[in-house]
Amino acid sequence: MKFDLAVVGGGIVGLATAYQFTKRLPGKRVVVLEKEARVAEHQTGHNSGVLHSGIYYKPGSLKAINCRAGKKAMEAFCAAEGIAHEICGKVIVAIDDKDLESLQRIYDRGVANGINCAMIGKERLKELEPHAAGIKAIHVPEAGIVNYRQVCERLAERVRESGGEVVLGARVTGVKHHPDGVTVQSTAGDYEASQLVNCAGLHSDRVAKLTGEKPAAKIIPFRGEYFELKHSAHHLCKNLIYPTPDPAFPFLGVHFTRMIDGSVECGPNAVLAFGREGYKFFSVNPRDLFESLTYRGFVRMALKHWKMGMGEMWRSLSKKAFVRALQRLVPEITANDLESAPAGIRAQAVSPDGGLVDDFLIQEADRVVNVCNAPSPAATASLQIGETIVDRLAVRFS
Repeated sequence: MKFDLAVVGGGIVGLATAYQFTKRLPGKRVVVLEKEARVAEHQTGHNSGVLHSGIYYKPGSLKAINCRAGKKAMEAFCAAEGIAHEICGKVIVAIDDKDLESLQRIYDRGVANGINCAMIGKERLKELEPHAAGIKAIHVPEAGIVNYRQVCERLAERVRESGGEVVLGARVTGVKHHPDGVTVQSTAGDYEASQLVNCAGLHSDRVAKLTGEKPAAKIIPFRGEYFELKHSAHHLCKNLIYPTPDPAFPFLGVHFTRMIDGSVECGPNAVLAFGREGYKFFSVNPRDLFESLTYRGFVRMALKHWKMGMGEMWRSLSKKAFVRALQRLVPEITANDLESAPAGIRAQAVSPDGGLVDDFLIQEADRVVNVCNAPSPAATASLQIGETIVDRLAVRFS
């Protein structure tokens, strides 16, 4: 089975890359290899469904550039394909004076990134989100919501219609290089390709090693746990309510997100997962946990941020503590308003010095492109990330 391009990973970044490849290079054949029985089973399928504006990201960073262009491309794709989406707006709230400096920094980034946003006072905040606390906020009218699993299913359809293949149940076990390409070995058979793109998400560093490359960072899995508002409490959140994030962390803090189906998610916290696919507290993968705990980058990160980590773990174990965190944004909420919702896993790249890799990380080698870090807003930016990767591949096919 010979192809021009093999893509490892059937999440949104892998499928968007395959889709953009078929558009840019018609007639070239692409295969997507996904180890699960359906696409979008991990990070994408557990995504909160936000169309991010790009307000948080450092101007000029890969996140900022790809998020802005990617959001426009995603909106256009959804409109053309009839996929439900909505530009509903969000507020980023300063709870007290300690948040004001960080809130101003975020606003300045938004202006620098060309985002439609406004600094608003308490009165305007109450008009937008009557039940939200806060002394000041940023209103971002252009933020939106969408179902990314539905986007992935449509991308897979379009790849197949263009002559490509999306192979399910194909866990990659090895990569062999030869003079005119690579052979990707998988549980569904071997696939020869001229070029390979690794979009394996939670397993991207392991697949990078299979390609013969040394990833610049290791994936440490963090579980994000959520609650959902009961229908009787939906009135407490009209659209999207976010706190002012701690600038020392890539996580945005617990927040409220209205989903495209009308439900409202609350969360997440961020705790070390005991497996790369450990969606429940007691789900343990000994190999994954051993790798995390013995990685010097994780040890250094844990020593630096142990206090925050303990707080996140306590919220994981105590619903009462989780509710208190939510009440900082919406004081009226009670434990009776909440029911458990599915958790997600974030593939957080951590460098050997203990730094949390915040930007997208793409490493190139002969015949291989490894996407080693693609955290939020990767779903929003996916079509642009795919186009960026195909820009680099197109030169190799010229």
